[in-house]
Amino acid sequence: MSLDLLKERFGGTKSTDKKETDKQKLNEMFISKPVGDIKSFKAQYQDELVEKDRVIENLKQELNSQWLTNQTAFNTKKLYEDKIKKMDIVDSTKLIPTLVEVSKQKQGSVKLDWMSWLEIPESNYLFQINESLAKKVFQENNNLIEKDRYGLRGRKGRGGDVAVDTDYALTFGGDSVTDYVSTTFNPDNYDGTGTGLNHGFTVSFWIKPAEIGGFLQPLGRRSETNGRFHFGIKSANLVHVGVGGAAKDGNTHNDGVETGHGMTVGNWYHWVVTYGGDDGAGISGDRIVRIWINGKEIYKDGAASGTGNENGMGTANWRNDDTNTVNAASNLYFGARAAFQDLVTPYTQGWACSLSEIAIYNVEKDEDGTFANEVYNAGFGYNHKNNSNLVGYWKLNEGSGTTVEDLSGNGNHGTLTTDGSQIPTWTKNGSYE
Repeated sequence: MSLDLLKERFGGTKSTDKKETDKQKLNEMFISKPVGDIKSFKAQYQDELVEKDRVIENLKQELNSQWLTNQTAFNTKKLYEDKIKKMDIVDSTKLIPTLVEVSKQKQGSVKLDWMSWLEIPESNYLFQINESLAKKVFQENNNLIEKDRYGLRGRKGRGGDVAVDTDYALTFGGDSVTDYVSTTFNPDNYDGTGTGLNHGFTVSFWIKPAEIGGFLQPLGRRSETNGRFHFGIKSANLVHVGVGGAAKDGNTHNDGVETGHGMTVGNWYHWVVTYGGDDGAGISGDRIVRIWINGKEIYKDGAASGTGNENGMGTANWRNDDTNTVNAASNLYFGARAAFQDLVTPYTQGWACSLSEIAIYNVEKDEDGTFANEVYNAGFGYNHKNNSNLVGYWKLNEGSGTTVEDLSGNGNHGTLTTDGSQIPTWTKNGSYE
């Protein structure tokens, strides 16, 4: 409170105005109260002095509190500015996601007004860097909290109504807008202990293509020449899956589907990809790659042996020596593939599509299609959290905000990002039919 306001509140105006005010107060006192209830002028004056002292003390506390808030914001700003100086590549995709994530964690499940939200130092600094993005994050966080509070969520599965979190999927524009989700999931070190998925894995996800074309990847990364971990298509007929040192495509066919992978624009498809693990020391896997789309296995011509087509898509080497590279393309992207050929902007082979329910296990869960059909038939009703060996799980059903949560417990969350004109968008989705 300024000195002028104090004067205005406690009579710091012209003397004539003061006299008139005092006269009016005295008149009101004598008119409205019996003489016996009227305090002496001295007592009235003493009360006014006490009130002035109280307001001044409150003002001091307010100013002190404001100083502390500003000092905290200053210290936070300095912390992140020091972090920028240490970055090899000064890139907003590294700093801004950190600010957004920390701000969201500190807000928790409490809906805040704008000024209270800015009291979170990370929110304040985000506002200083990008005002429009800060306002968007503030609004989206509150919207999500509001939905959680009133339970405004629900989907339908392939078998009918299912009580799950939301009715959203995440939609990508592809190369025309270069939008994607950048996660902290590194297939070579998914839990921070140095263990990689070259010991074997299973990947499950739902995809709805908005285009069918050449070399499109809904999720993946390639950290080096033999560091493949990506899953998509090569053409209108051929799949294109990368595992370690091998890219599995070529002449493929789908059991019961004459046109290769069988996908068309505008329909949902469920993928499961498994790997039996490398056969190197300490692993002793069978190296076999298998792919199921909507519960039907895809085989590579020439890879199958015997009547049971035991070898699926053939084999892939993923040596321990190929799991040590750490760079800007080490972590998993959704909506595209991160690739080591350009570490400044690793985005490549983006796919215009919608994605939902991405789950990754550190074991080969399927060899005969049992797991693939179990997930496909359950649709929205399948909850991967009920299974063991789950190391990454993104439902992609938040419905708002710029963060997708990893529900596996490993904390490898993702951030909606763009190298172009827009970030991925949330799309309502009522069914996988």
